[in-house]
Amino acid sequence: MKTLYGLYAITDSKLIPEQEFENRVEAVLKSGARILQYRDKSTDHTKRLQQANSLRELCNSHNALLIINDDIELARNSCADGIHIGKDDDSLEQARQQLGKDKIIGVSCYNQLELAHKAIRAGADYIAFGSFFSSSIKPDAPTASIDLIQEIKQEYSIPVCCIGGITQQNHQPLLDAGADMLAVISELFAHDNLSDIEQAALDFSHSFRT
Repeated sequence: MKTLYGLYAITDSKLIPEQEFENRVEAVLKSGARILQYRDKSTDHTKRLQQANSLRELCNSHNALLIINDDIELARNSCADGIHIGKDDDSLEQARQQLGKDKIIGVSCYNQLELAHKAIRAGADYIAFGSFFSSSIKPDAPTASIDLIQEIKQEYSIPVCCIGGITQQNHQPLLDAGADMLAVISELFAHDNLSDIEQAALDFSHSFRT
């Protein structure tokens, strides 16, 4: 059974050459990523649907969840497992109404406990905090405290995802605090060859088995 736990890989069109897209994503999936978020902010709707459909097949093959970033229509058309939304995206209520009760909805809560409480009350399936560390993807993101994980876990059993500058060197305190998922981008996809991508994904995945 697929669960919201483990390595949560996020694609980035600037880090992944289009001709290598499927190969590099499959490298992280076969090396243990349990959730994959498709994040592409381009306006090329044809490409985005083609890539999302391809990821749907890859995720099915590797027993992983496919989450679409910030696009209800794409999530629906690609038959993804769910969607991830932030404060400037469609509301959780809109996403639930359009996608149905069985789809996963994750919500970015940044560094704000109040947003987490609001998302949980609205029926989020998981929440995400971050950025915990300096991030090259979003260098201006607000810094989140590890205390947020512990505080929310004392009140709720909802799965918590951590994001932002996460590496092999700094991730363990997040897991110790109760994080269920680690969202990783650069530490996976900034590598130029598949073997390094696979090894990075394996290293993160092993952290959840100890």
